[in-house]
Amino acid sequence: MHESVQNYYGKVLQNSGDLKTSACCDLSSMPAWLKPLLAKVHPEVSARYYGCGLVAPALLEGCRVLDLGSGSGRDCYVLAQLVGAQGSVLGVDMTAEQLELAKAHLDYHAEQFGYANVEFRQGYIEDLATLELADASFDVIVSNCVINLSPDKDSVLREAYRLLKPGGELYFSDVYADRRLAAELRQDEVLYGECLGGALYWNDFENLARRHGFSDPRLVEDRPITVDDPRLAEKLGDARFFSATYRLFKLDGLEPACEDHGQAVIYQGSIPGAVAAFVLDKHHRIETGRVFPVCGNTWRMLKDSRFAAHFQFIGDFSRHFGLFAGCGGSLPFDQPSATAAAASCC
Repeated sequence: MHESVQNYYGKVLQNSGDLKTSACCDLSSMPAWLKPLLAKVHPEVSARYYGCGLVAPALLEGCRVLDLGSGSGRDCYVLAQLVGAQGSVLGVDMTAEQLELAKAHLDYHAEQFGYANVEFRQGYIEDLATLELADASFDVIVSNCVINLSPDKDSVLREAYRLLKPGGELYFSDVYADRRLAAELRQDEVLYGECLGGALYWNDFENLARRHGFSDPRLVEDRPITVDDPRLAEKLGDARFFSATYRLFKLDGLEPACEDHGQAVIYQGSIPGAVAAFVLDKHHRIETGRVFPVCGNTWRMLKDSRFAAHFQFIGDFSRHFGLFAGCGGSLPFDQPSATAAAASCC
């Protein structure tokens, strides 16, 4: 599968217009703050972008960031502007053609930004030990529609957990299915290259994340994927696919459910770009100045991470009031309505 993916992204696809589904293109509404950052990215780099979401969490100034499957480098060059001159971005990819393009524009972007803080290395995201990256050496790890392409997702998550600092996070967008796919679909080279054949059943992914130390996966946003090619649609049958962004925190001792300890937080409105509210995940939009009740895990995700200085924290773990209402295990993604028009790639 490594060879198949390298061929698909190195030779078959020449730009995002060659894709047969909306899986590997970003349908999210582009936030206003992103436009000037993308304007500084070289057009050749942007033309070879195959991501499925926005992998730029808040508060990256000064952070050391690792991009798994960095491709042409578009996300790295956006992240480079967010981490600033005191931060750094490392992109890792296995496809020579993509890396060649990314590296060809290092000097261009250094001139655009006024500093050089990006590096690219060739390697496999399942075996980052070969790159001699130190344990607990990154604040944030990102990935954009790449982990589904890996034949060994266990190793990817294991390596990510090893490389993150305590309180760091894996923040990534990827493709998920609403069921486990049949073997013939998983082995279809076109479906695999289009980010569908390698898509995990969403519940298998969440359990996989927990096994590797990411005890409470948080869904940030999601959207249904359209399959416009009739031949691919026929192969897939009733299987539905979603592009989703998750954040996984490296925090020891998180509980397996949303336990209520009577805790709350007050957001101070001090994170750049999030004056009115801070969005932790799909179910936690925390308005500035408002006492916001949280479970023990959410309390720790804010208190034991880079976000701590921007919140006031109320309570501790001395009392317990049971589960928060609504803590369950059903399909977490939004379902498209029967009358809604199918989205197409922008």
